[in-house]
Amino acid sequence: MITRNTFECSSCGAQSSKWSGRCLDCGKWGSLEEAVREARSEKLGARSRPAKTTVFADVRGHDVPRIPTKIAEVDRVLGGGIVPGSLILLGGEPGIGKSTIILQIAQGIATRDPFSVATENGSPNSSPSTTVLYCSGEESAEQIKMRLDRLGIKGRTTHYCGETDIDAIIATIREQKPSLAIVDSIQTMRSAEVQSEAGSITQVRAITVRLLETAKATGIPIVIIGHVTKEGSVAGPKTLEHLVDTVLYLEGDKSHMYRLLRAVKNRFGALDEIGVFEMQSAGLQEVQNPSKVFLDEHETHTSGTVVTVAMEGSRPFLVEIQALVTKTVFGYPQRRADGFDTNRLQLLIAVLTERAKLSLGSYDVFLNVAGGFQITEPAADLAIALAIASALKNTPLTQKTVVFGEVGLGGEIRRVPLDEKRRAEAKRFGYTSVIAPPEVRSLTDALKKITSLSS
Repeated sequence: MITRNTFECSSCGAQSSKWSGRCLDCGKWGSLEEAVREARSEKLGARSRPAKTTVFADVRGHDVPRIPTKIAEVDRVLGGGIVPGSLILLGGEPGIGKSTIILQIAQGIATRDPFSVATENGSPNSSPSTTVLYCSGEESAEQIKMRLDRLGIKGRTTHYCGETDIDAIIATIREQKPSLAIVDSIQTMRSAEVQSEAGSITQVRAITVRLLETAKATGIPIVIIGHVTKEGSVAGPKTLEHLVDTVLYLEGDKSHMYRLLRAVKNRFGALDEIGVFEMQSAGLQEVQNPSKVFLDEHETHTSGTVVTVAMEGSRPFLVEIQALVTKTVFGYPQRRADGFDTNRLQLLIAVLTERAKLSLGSYDVFLNVAGGFQITEPAADLAIALAIASALKNTPLTQKTVVFGEVGLGGEIRRVPLDEKRRAEAKRFGYTSVIAPPEVRSLTDALKKITSLSS
């Protein structure tokens, strides 16, 4: 073996052959730490034995039994339940409800019927485990018990582990063999093999690899909780997402009562599926009819208000778009958006100004997606453009009108995916008028609809 000394940044993980006071990648001072790594020479590597290969045609595929959480919205996001032996990352801002939802998931798994658990394991005669191991480096057992009492959870089969040493946690997982292991949070854990502080990129990455190996070797699913920074990424390394099987984010505005559980990576299910929850005193409650929730306080006779159909994964949502256009009192007009990309808003304003000849250069434009919903797809372009035009002209749309479509730079309106699903969702809630392709082909045609449909 040949050893070589390198220096690794504890903040971003960048490596350097020599020490310097400041990391050249992230710019942080005093973050470079010496690391000794082993390197094999080419001659030693040449003497290695070739690995055994397998032809895919000889591999027998089989359906992996999933562990249901007894929370329909969570199972939807996961693709039907938790896959045994998987490593799941649950991220979210501090205080958004990560610990609450994970305790509710633990309760659902712990209260499963023993016969169904044995069937999932494929061995009806075995004595299945319904215990859950909760490893916390942030809270004591008494603090977690207070949350359990508030949620109305007995926790008879949920075991607490207050260790932060990853070796002790892995040994406990292997000994107890729980149905589910929870690590809260990954930033508080440390490994004696890594010479850096807890929460550093090196520590977090090494611990995640150890937990992944444990999950695959034992078949026990493990959920690790990670905080999200102001930039919207998991605190520590972004590479953490590439190590795990599933990445879930709990999103929402703390000033609103609704929370969205989103899957941004799932090796065992569909991507971009979301679950909708309502934050109540008894925890996060499932929202069975999200479209109705986001339209509960919809004002149908207000100018600047337009209803669109947004898709999240395979689910359509009726969402209210609100626009306010006011005369600017400064030399430079403001463009603000909540729940929508500001750069996209500025592009739509430019198209309205150039193609539809709407004079918006001396007006402030404010946009809001009601209910704290976040829209990222271009299918909402037409609804936003018509909401701005409606607010500018002070002309409201009629009741039961839904709008969707992508707006091009030339002012053309393009079709969007899942058109039939969007129309079916609108029809289910009694919306009889649709402004979307192929009914409208250009932004000018769509603007004429405001006049013809206005009340």
